[in-house]
Amino acid sequence: KAEDKKLDVVSFYLCVSLQGGVDNEISLTAYITIALMEIPLPVTHSVVRNALFCLETAADEKENHVYTKALMAYAFALAGKEEKRKALLGSLEKEAVKKDGSVHWQRPGKEPEVDLPYYRYRAPSAEVEMTAYVLLAHLTTQPAPSQEELSFASLIAKWITAQQNPNGGFSSTQ
Repeated sequence: KAEDKKLDVVSFYLCVSLQGGVDNEISLTAYITIALMEIPLPVTHSVVRNALFCLETAADEKENHVYTKALMAYAFALAGKEEKRKALLGSLEKEAVKKDGSVHWQRPGKEPEVDLPYYRYRAPSAEVEMTAYVLLAHLTTQPAPSQEELSFASLIAKWITAQQNPNGGFSSTQ
């Protein structure tokens, strides 16, 4: 089929580009893998299987960016790869910002927030996005998430809802 040939090209590209070891290529691979599984293509489909193999290889690297880890954790959650999901979530929890009864993730080396009267800081859209992926990874598990995971997820959801603007949206359409 023509569709299968197109997907095979995607699979080839994903694995080749991963060999460079650049975080944004790993993130792109995870993002596309998530999209394919949400279609839903089965985990047994050759493209998904190959992409997951590439992500499993990349997940063992120590220097993955927080955003990349968040995407990979959600991809592994969708694929039902519990050990990988839990390992990434454990690593992410060590990098979490726990403040004011909520939890979120931010970019490494970020400037500290300025505390101004009558001004509520809202995080950049990339931080809202990566925190949302971690939340999805916590909630996407079989069997259902444990009570401990649900409690932690509620702290993440609290931070995300605090980022909404007065109209209920966020800093970006993404």
